[in-house]
Amino acid sequence: MEKSKSFDDLEFTPLHRKIMLWGSGGPFLDGFVLVIIGIALEQLIPTLQLDAQMIGLVGAATLAGLFIGTALFGYVADLIGRKLMIMVNVVAIAVLSAATMFVTSPVELIVLRFLIGVVIGADYPIATSMVAEFSSTKQRAFTMGFIAAMWYVGATAANFVGYMFYDMQDGWRWMFGSALIPCVIIFFGRFSLPESPRWLMKKGRYAEAQAIMTKYFGKGVTLEEEEATQTSYRTLFEPRHLKNILFIGTIWSCQVIPMFAIYTFGPQIIGLFGLVDGRDAALGNIVISAFFMAGCLPAVFWLNSIGRRPLLIGSFAIMTAALALLGLFENPSIWVIVAAFGLYAFFSGGPGILQWLYPNELFPTEIRASAVGAVMSVSRIGTIISTYALPIFMTTYGISATMMAGAAISLIGLGISIAMAPETKGMSLAETSQMGLKQA
Repeated sequence: MEKSKSFDDLEFTPLHRKIMLWGSGGPFLDGFVLVIIGIALEQLIPTLQLDAQMIGLVGAATLAGLFIGTALFGYVADLIGRKLMIMVNVVAIAVLSAATMFVTSPVELIVLRFLIGVVIGADYPIATSMVAEFSSTKQRAFTMGFIAAMWYVGATAANFVGYMFYDMQDGWRWMFGSALIPCVIIFFGRFSLPESPRWLMKKGRYAEAQAIMTKYFGKGVTLEEEEATQTSYRTLFEPRHLKNILFIGTIWSCQVIPMFAIYTFGPQIIGLFGLVDGRDAALGNIVISAFFMAGCLPAVFWLNSIGRRPLLIGSFAIMTAALALLGLFENPSIWVIVAAFGLYAFFSGGPGILQWLYPNELFPTEIRASAVGAVMSVSRIGTIISTYALPIFMTTYGISATMMAGAAISLIGLGISIAMAPETKGMSLAETSQMGLKQA
């Protein structure tokens, strides 16, 4: 008789790899569309006669859409499942990207960028919940690390595309339209993925869940049975869950506000530093992206060795110091710029992964996607404001003051991490979703 084996003890299978790869499509597209607009603006500013206020609105529009999309469609995914939603939203991203090629006014551009943000925002809670629910305890840090790294892969791809089309007449149209290619690839990659058995169990569909387990992992593999539970958005506002949402949303904000600002207006920022200008600014951003991607690699292993809490605290401390270093010098040398940016980018890997790992660990299956969406929405409030205000702030106060403001935000993240960060290393999803936050 074949001995039963727990799903949580499984080695990495081909199905795990497929779900991890195609589930990371949303972060890839997010990185791509957020960065491509920064390069396309170089051509769009004179073409559409954009002033500083309109530039800020264009940059903030996608983030505002993300706010709506994550909050709304995470809940929808908890109600109707992961599988259907990850297919529908990729089609929507492709259609909207194609439409953006033909904008003729600032208003059209802002509206379409907002709608693209909505559908990309929908992908985050759906796909990451599916990846987490298929991952074992040992695999979760790796799979979430892969998802975090794919944001930077998308950003790097956008810079390459921007570099290729920068000097082309109406090159901005092809920059926007190029998102169609990854959308088509991701759609067909996701087509054969199964529904999450954990979600099926929470809906009382035990036979379907067991059929998926047997088909992909064999008859001897079992998944701990979860009691069927109705999804209710109000559950998110219970004290334990609300504290988790505010904690993760805050540390997410404190990491991404400086990072999103740098990426969204990457060419302009690098130009202010005197590094490169024009078309070559895209190449400068590729170097920065490489630092961010590199930071995800050791962080994956540190999360399972050092632990979640120590890595988060240490990373925020170094990131704060790096941003402060840039702000202290009015005209920093090239080596100070490279060292400070490199430190910030490299050590953002830990918090970058934990932004995905914590919300998928700390909430139960019936509200997991809803919680991821709620956390992202909280983080986007500050990001929307900062992205809109960035060009105005930099023009008024200069790059040094901007970097010091970024350091202050990162310092807040450090304080919140010390006070509230939990340790979930080596715990199953059933265990982590039942724990409260670490008390200060």
